[in-house]
Amino acid sequence: MSRPRRVRVIGAGLAGLAASLRLAETGVAVILHEAAPQAGGRCRSYFDATLGCRIDNGNHLLIAGNHAAMDYLRRIGAADTLTGPEAAAYAFLDLASGERWTLMLNSGRLPWWLLRPAHRVAGTRARDYLSGLRLRGARPNDVVTDCLDRSTLIFRRLWRPLAVAGLNTEAEQGSAVLLARLLRESFAAGGAACRPLVPREGLSESLVDPALLRLRALGVELRFGSRLRAIEFAGERAAALAFEEGSERLTAEEAVILAVPAPVAGRLVPDLVVPDEFRAIVNAHYRVPAPEGAPLFVGLIGGTAEWVFRKRQVLSVTISAADRLIDMPAEDLAARLWPEMRRAYDLAERDLPPWQIVKEKRATFAATPAQQHRRPEAATRWPNLMLAGDFTATGLPATIEGAIRSGDRAAALLMDC
Repeated sequence: MSRPRRVRVIGAGLAGLAASLRLAETGVAVILHEAAPQAGGRCRSYFDATLGCRIDNGNHLLIAGNHAAMDYLRRIGAADTLTGPEAAAYAFLDLASGERWTLMLNSGRLPWWLLRPAHRVAGTRARDYLSGLRLRGARPNDVVTDCLDRSTLIFRRLWRPLAVAGLNTEAEQGSAVLLARLLRESFAAGGAACRPLVPREGLSESLVDPALLRLRALGVELRFGSRLRAIEFAGERAAALAFEEGSERLTAEEAVILAVPAPVAGRLVPDLVVPDEFRAIVNAHYRVPAPEGAPLFVGLIGGTAEWVFRKRQVLSVTISAADRLIDMPAEDLAARLWPEMRRAYDLAERDLPPWQIVKEKRATFAATPAQQHRRPEAATRWPNLMLAGDFTATGLPATIEGAIRSGDRAAALLMDC
């Protein structure tokens, strides 16, 4: 197939936005279809009537070493909408012992911080961190606990929290290969790459709204409420797209990037193998101010909550691999998480403030070795059809960075035709 003159991108999550941006910047005509009335997918902000303010539908942490995400933000003019500490600093609280510490990495690749007890995880020795090197030899079917000893303090206070947060899968089931890749692009890359960053206002204000403005300026046609029902194939081409509002034939100079969730892609594309096991994420938002100067986030060890984020108007809890909690009544969850929230930010005892629970039952694919084998490549057997999405074979688990890389990859494959 020759280089297309027009591309229809199906799905306006981060993968679809990234693909549309790459294509439009090269002068290709783009029509971006989105089934929902807004863009962003699982990474967006909205006004919550219960709390009376805007909240994010999830808590996402970027690091400075997320090169695709940082490049995307620069290209949409939103690089200055992120905030974070000047150094790679991660605050933690062990709820069982009451110990607090801040993991603080030096900027270079040589880990001099390991020689400073105040910069390490409380109770650990410098040599304990060598255990992470075992992940380098991980085999495709290894889970995290095949490589790391779950009985150690460093596993409980560092490796497990990183694995669960990064993979959204239990360490006993999560892919060791995927965790190794995450650590290679973060810890192994040095503190400069690990500096944490969060949106100053919200996910939409940083990652979605500026992208839509940029796409409109580039002439991209945005069609919201445009749900794709089927793809018609003829020979070696995707020949037509059947939307709820009607079918549209694809000319010989048109191509398609399918940037939809894995189950939707599996339904639309014949014989496509995609991940079919998922993990939940639960977020709890409380309308309460954080103390002045409090850290942007705190990692919690030994509780139900895992990470607490300080937002503009709320404090937010994130629980990854949360299938065990997905059926718990929201009222019970809010009451259960609130004491941990108070301890994270050392808040005075008070009644439960206004709250909102957001559950995503199928938030990401399960990052197990078996599911890793089911992740498809971007290219399909039809030259004018590419796949994008964090479920594709990006080498990363389901992350913002992985989603943006997948969109960049799909666009690059079409441009290289």
